[in-house]
Amino acid sequence: MWLLRALLVGLALPATADVVVYPAPDGGTRELVVYSSLDSPLARPLIEAFQAIRPDVAVRYEDLLTGEIADRVIEETDAGAATADLIFSSAMDVSVKLANDGYAREAEVPGAAAWPGWAVWRNMVFALTFEPAVIVYHKPSFPDGPPDTRAALIDWLATAPKGSIGTYDIARSAVGYLFLMRDQEHFAGLWTLVEAMGRAGVQVFPTSQDVIERVNAGTLKLGYNVLGSYAADQASRLPDLGLVLPRDYVVVVSRVAMVPRAAGAPDLGEAFLEFLMSREGQTVLAERLRLPAVSLEVAGKDSAAAMQEALGAKLRPVAVSPGLLAYLDGASRARVLAQWKAALEGGE
Repeated sequence: MWLLRALLVGLALPATADVVVYPAPDGGTRELVVYSSLDSPLARPLIEAFQAIRPDVAVRYEDLLTGEIADRVIEETDAGAATADLIFSSAMDVSVKLANDGYAREAEVPGAAAWPGWAVWRNMVFALTFEPAVIVYHKPSFPDGPPDTRAALIDWLATAPKGSIGTYDIARSAVGYLFLMRDQEHFAGLWTLVEAMGRAGVQVFPTSQDVIERVNAGTLKLGYNVLGSYAADQASRLPDLGLVLPRDYVVVVSRVAMVPRAAGAPDLGEAFLEFLMSREGQTVLAERLRLPAVSLEVAGKDSAAAMQEALGAKLRPVAVSPGLLAYLDGASRARVLAQWKAALEGGE
């Protein structure tokens, strides 16, 4: 039955889907279907750790863009078909909208009551990672250390070499747009900073990796609002790449999971979610995938517990809540993008 289901789902796959099937270690016939924005090679340790405790379950892992995940869940549910048993997405706002629009079900997960209040909404959407926005820098270019507050960054930009700073293109990056919106809420001088970046010839990119590679090579001296989970892993291996958590405040985003209302095997979706929220699952996320875990039981210098001990109230995690829906409003987004464009051009 699970093979037939896989073949039927496969007929509707978008061209960009990357699908990996992990057979059940003990030959079981049940299959868990996961739609995820986490690259499939990175997800392998999670799948293997889950199957170690559930060897009776095969896993079909579909690596999709965040927008494709939402489109698939909506289209399949509205058509009366089964959809994924769990989604795992970096698009917090889109995932909350799915749940708010009736495409999620409540998940009965042991330990959910002890999850941080900001990290769960209506027992439907759960934050699983704790990923800060950081400043990355080219170490040889900053022998005395980089600017580590936004005010210091504005001062540095006044004399920085043209084209030496990079950041997200917020028109193309969902997480970049989310970081900007949170900056707007926490930093009164945001648009002064954007104008300063414009005068300094800021270069914008769709991904953190684009910025990290150029900073490591020295073609950029500094990257602003880079996803720390990617940067920390590479900074540990690349001697010229440094990163710093801003001292004024640190925006933290999360990858979130939910069990869709039309899941074909919701009990398997809940089982995988329970594993991801367990100490073992959170440890795999933190140690094998280098994605800081939400759970305060997981130790390590990049863990949520360590960050909270070091930074306290300066940490500003994005809450899993309907407040995220405001970021999806088309008119509001258009105004922000126009303001961003005008600020960058006005600073030139």
